[in-house]
Amino acid sequence: MSKNQHLLIKVWNTHPGFLKSESQVYRSPSIDKIMAEIFSVGEYYHYTIHLPDSSLSNHHPNLGKMHGFEAPPQNLGDIIELVHPDDINFVQEAELMTVEKMKEIGFEHMMQLKSSYCFRMRMASGAYEMFHHQSIPTVRSEEGELLEAVNIHTHIHHLAPKNNYHVVVSGIGERNDFHKMQWPPNLELHSKPHGLSRRETEIIALLAKGFNTMQISERLCISIHTVRTHRKNILQKTKCRNSSELIGKAFEGGYL
Repeated sequence: MSKNQHLLIKVWNTHPGFLKSESQVYRSPSIDKIMAEIFSVGEYYHYTIHLPDSSLSNHHPNLGKMHGFEAPPQNLGDIIELVHPDDINFVQEAELMTVEKMKEIGFEHMMQLKSSYCFRMRMASGAYEMFHHQSIPTVRSEEGELLEAVNIHTHIHHLAPKNNYHVVVSGIGERNDFHKMQWPPNLELHSKPHGLSRRETEIIALLAKGFNTMQISERLCISIHTVRTHRKNILQKTKCRNSSELIGKAFEGGYL
């Protein structure tokens, strides 16, 4: 186990009720439903991490193609080694901030919460480019400890090559949680850039998932006309010309 991998495991192990191996488990929805919760704005891959021993499984083919693996990596340490050395400290702190926020919300809700943040990873070419990391818990024990999660990495270098070091814990499914944190925590955090309302940030997130106007209308139980009005107002507030530019600004602002 590498030093960086050991530090991440230490983060999880220092929070009783978050990580523990148990025989009886509870599972979240299928991978198909999980993937409906991610932001499909570029090439992505996913893998399952078994937290007690850091082993990996269910690798998406893009993982090897994008990072140059000849065989699927078997351990979290192989993924951590891809992280830019200057971003390692942030990744460790982001995991700690995530666990602390989930503890504050209540670990009993962890199966309906998703964490996300960005960092640079080494590509097959050797260059480091920006990725958006999303982690969705998938298996917990009878006692509530997290056993497995699906990690999704989306290539966003074309949208947001600069990292603003935001960490987000948000609700999935029926939960509407949204908690944005800044690292380092002493930096000023503007919770609503451009004066966006909570409803407008919800619509941005759905646009990033590939939802069209009708689907957003159905998801939020509002009229198509209302969705169109929100989209027009969002573009005006953010001074974006189109949805692609808007999604880029949303990543930079830490809202995805």
